Amino acid sequence: MLLRFTKMHGLGNDFVVIDLVTQRMSLSEEKIRFLANRTRGVGCDQILVVEPPRNPDVDFSYRIFNCNGEEVEQCGNGARCFAKFVSERKLIAKNIIKVETCAGTLELTILEDGQVQVDMGEPQFSPQQVPIDTEQESKTYQLTIDSGMVEFSALSLGNPHAVIAVDDVASAPVEKWGPVLESHHFFPHKANIGFMQIVNRNEINLRVFERGVGETNACGSGACAAVAAGIRLSQLDSHVTAHLTGGDLMIEWQGVDQPIIMTGPATTVFQGQIQI
Repeated sequence: MLLRFTKMHGLGNDFVVIDLVTQRMSLSEEKIRFLANRTRGVGCDQILVVEPPRNPDVDFSYRIFNCNGEEVEQCGNGARCFAKFVSERKLIAKNIIKVETCAGTLELTILEDGQVQVDMGEPQFSPQQVPIDTEQESKTYQLTIDSGMVEFSALSLGNPHAVIAVDDVASAPVEKWGPVLESHHFFPHKANIGFMQIVNRNEINLRVFERGVGETNACGSGACAAVAAGIRLSQLDSHVTAHLTGGDLMIEWQGVDQPIIMTGPATTVFQGQIQI
């Protein structure tokens, strides 16, 4: 069967987007790994699947799969691409789009300049909601790994994150610590590992080792997690520019009981079809 797809990216974090509203296909883990393979398939960090809504209060259902075939709860860069995709493919005529994910409902707004704003919901810090293997909530936690003691914040944006403060992201041990912490037993569902350098109260530099993917050019939920962690530690103000390898995201969080808002670009690269 020929499967139609669109290749997109959010600041270099790249996706294969599949419309299962106007076409039918059962996507097994094997098919997802094939599509994501950069030499034998299309190639991407994640597969985004657009499905008809299961809930009458939303416009679409939205599923996210890592390149290793695992389904995940949240992807900020993917959410922006999702909004751009359904608009460009004329699957919807509205600029404000509600989508259902396995982490809850997202509200996506396509702005006049073409950027997309995402209401990522409230950051969750309780150990049970992240989740992490401890009962006592704290602003930071410590783990001993081969390299010594690592201190980090832990929170959920629908998916689990650890945020480590570093002096310089260029020399941060992303390749060394990322895989160790991602799969550490402290994170029962694994975690995305962010390495944050605070430039000033309104700017951070960030690199993220994504769960099931590895380091990516950008991570939208990781940027939100880093900013929320910095604000909670009184190190950042409510409006922050996150500088990632692939470009910049604007993050806003007014604090406890408020949603975190992410704004950034989404880019369509090409459309195609592939035998699968």
